[in-house]
Amino acid sequence: MTTVQETEPTARVAWGTVVAGGASPLPRWCPRPAGAGTGSVVEPVPADLAAAVREAAHDHGVSVGAVVLAAHARVVAALTGEPETLTALAVGAGREPRPCRVDTGVPSGSDLVAAAHAAILHATGEPDPDATDHALAALRADPATGLWPTTVLDPFAGEDPGPTALGDATTVVRVVWTATALRVDHRTDVLDGDAAARIAGYHLTALRLLTADPAAPPSAGCLLGPEELAFQIDGLAGPVRDLPDRRAHDLVRDRAAERPDAVAVVRGGEAWTYRELDERSDAIARALLARGLGAEDVVAVVAERTLGWAASVLAILKAGGAYLPLEPHFPPDRIATVLTRAGARFVLTEPDAATTLDEALAGLGPAGPTRLLVEQAWSEDHPGVDPRVEVGPGRLAYLYFTSGSTGEPKGAMCEHAGMLNHLLAKIADIGIDEHAVVAQTAPQCFDISLWQLVAGWLVGATTVLVEQEVVLDVPRFVDLLARHRVTVAQLVPSYLDVVVSYLEQQPVPLPDLARVAVTGEAVKKELVVRWFAVRPDVPLVNAYGLTETSDDTNHEILHAVPDHDRIPLGPAVQNVRVYVVDPALQPVPLGAPGEIVFSGVCVGRGYVNDPERTGAAFVPDPLRPGERLYRSGDHGRWLPDGKLDFLGRRDHQVKISGFRIEIGEIENTMLRGPEVRDAAVVVSERPGRGKQLVGFYGAPAPIPDDVLRGLLAASLPGYMVPPVLHHRESLPVTANGKIDRKALTALALELDGPSHDTGSAGDSAPRTPTERRLAAVWAPLLGVDEDAVTRDTHFFEHGGSSLLAVKMAVRLQKAVTLPEIGRNPVLADLAALLDERAATPGPTDPTPAP
Repeated sequence: MTTVQETEPTARVAWGTVVAGGASPLPRWCPRPAGAGTGSVVEPVPADLAAAVREAAHDHGVSVGAVVLAAHARVVAALTGEPETLTALAVGAGREPRPCRVDTGVPSGSDLVAAAHAAILHATGEPDPDATDHALAALRADPATGLWPTTVLDPFAGEDPGPTALGDATTVVRVVWTATALRVDHRTDVLDGDAAARIAGYHLTALRLLTADPAAPPSAGCLLGPEELAFQIDGLAGPVRDLPDRRAHDLVRDRAAERPDAVAVVRGGEAWTYRELDERSDAIARALLARGLGAEDVVAVVAERTLGWAASVLAILKAGGAYLPLEPHFPPDRIATVLTRAGARFVLTEPDAATTLDEALAGLGPAGPTRLLVEQAWSEDHPGVDPRVEVGPGRLAYLYFTSGSTGEPKGAMCEHAGMLNHLLAKIADIGIDEHAVVAQTAPQCFDISLWQLVAGWLVGATTVLVEQEVVLDVPRFVDLLARHRVTVAQLVPSYLDVVVSYLEQQPVPLPDLARVAVTGEAVKKELVVRWFAVRPDVPLVNAYGLTETSDDTNHEILHAVPDHDRIPLGPAVQNVRVYVVDPALQPVPLGAPGEIVFSGVCVGRGYVNDPERTGAAFVPDPLRPGERLYRSGDHGRWLPDGKLDFLGRRDHQVKISGFRIEIGEIENTMLRGPEVRDAAVVVSERPGRGKQLVGFYGAPAPIPDDVLRGLLAASLPGYMVPPVLHHRESLPVTANGKIDRKALTALALELDGPSHDTGSAGDSAPRTPTERRLAAVWAPLLGVDEDAVTRDTHFFEHGGSSLLAVKMAVRLQKAVTLPEIGRNPVLADLAALLDERAATPGPTDPTPAP
């Protein structure tokens, strides 16, 4: 291999993709900043391969150039993640290259060669070459006016022309084929020499695969060379760490023996020492075992996040059962469905949480699980029952149910080894020691609640259970962090946004806070900027993972705002392997987009009593025989520093007017808007009008349409710019903190519908000072002008959410509670309540929010 580089003045290198005029993006891979110039890599073409290419061309009745173009198309498809490729085809000296489309999504290599041959005929068969060249030159001069590829292929060169400048900023890679050598010229500010050499190797491998078996699908076989493949399998894996031959609950027992009087768990005014936690969880374990609990029997817990809940979780693990959380406010049918699907044998509950559970159990009849009160369980005396059950690393530890695409919940099963590995990764990466105080904030049906509860116990730290009404009252929550000297907290980004908004207004000192983790949805750079503005001394940990992978698999620890546009997911945690693969589960080239999949100890067992969905998502690891692989459905790519970059869900792709559109690309572009915190694009469809894109963005204030449209139009082709844009201070989220796309789709139809009238007129305009004050508070939260808020405006029906209600309460200086907002969602009614309270001052309603 020969490498030549001509360097121009140094340019800042951004991580991401390079797109010209809407063409498919090429990955950037330049770990060290380099000058903007041209580099060249030359790979010799082995004689046997050159002969095979000539033979394949003869067998197919096409030119050698068609075979080379077919291989090139496969390489471009692998680099871009798009089967339909666009390249520029060199057609002769002094002539403009012609845009050339080749769809690699054909059944066989022979079909791909035929498609390449047809593409060459189309590109070179213009009736007026001079006129065509003039038009193409104009297009190259202003690529934003249309499509123009970022790769150029010359498959007809008689001899190696030697290194030459690429000619314009549009071209990123030029590939030149001769019978003896393959040259790759590249922009040095986009690709370094190693990346260009890999691309040269992909071409030679693609040609070998194509000529060896033209009947195979074009995507068959792996393009990666041995070194890159080994790097992706082992070099990008998390560090290898030996796990103790103990289970998590064994380590908690050890801490109880070492520090029996240390505080283990706190809730409100109650606290238990490690001795009390150990004794009460042992008692519950005995009660379960005395009733016949067997290995991996499922025990559900229907309770609020109380001390009894905490003891129950530990007891189930000690007894060798599998923990299944259910929230008391779930509908009875949902509780019954989950208990049945999981095959639960027992259910632990508390009197205040048993109403819906009892209704669910009544519907199940004798076949349902045995109900047991937590306090009764720990009060029973079973001296002959030993709670020290032998539990192996492969035994089932817990199940968490998530919503399924089919509408039926699916229960992800995870084992003790995966659970322990995740807990130890959290302890190591977030810095939890015996002096730490960990805030347990997540609802118990979210898997993050488990590490928040248990991780600190493994090292003798204190866990503070934060009641839900405190979580929903931001001033009380921030006060709790200060009073309990919390050192570690984890929040979803949408809630952290509310906390940051409060801290921007009320800079409360939190001297003990050492780390804040975010998870559950993509964290936006704007939020990271705001966080470090209010707390520059507290690192932010971007955590990524899935329920099926024993929770988080990647940690990105941020000590300051990163330079790049998106916040990376970070490297893999200990003993976790993360691959980015194509549909055939082959690793894609470094920097190329693909599906994120997982291997190693983190991978769960599958979905309980659901073999079909288990078989689709949990498959054998083709790279490490004997290991399980989990297919996440998330898409991402590797960055040059070994960190994972999240690109969204592939199933957010839509097609409008024949154009295939990746919603995530539009959303990522919208996020570049001034102060845009989150963005979502949905498809609205009405009879007689067809589909159209509707964009929603969260920002403190509306952005003029021409500004946001200009930003979008600068990066996206016209058909990808949503014709309708709506502002919200924040976007609605689902129960697990992710953007609620269903709600936005319904809202898009409502806002676009003929019946939606936001204008105020006559008697509907706010009348009293309190009504006008409320209208001023509501308008930015709902993303409308103040005069669009009427006396009859219903907060939640006009885009309000629980988090926006929290913001409203903060801005009203806690004059009303969340339950009162829920009971009085119409502006006039809430204003009347405020006026009544002002006339007869008294305490606010302390009832927790539903």
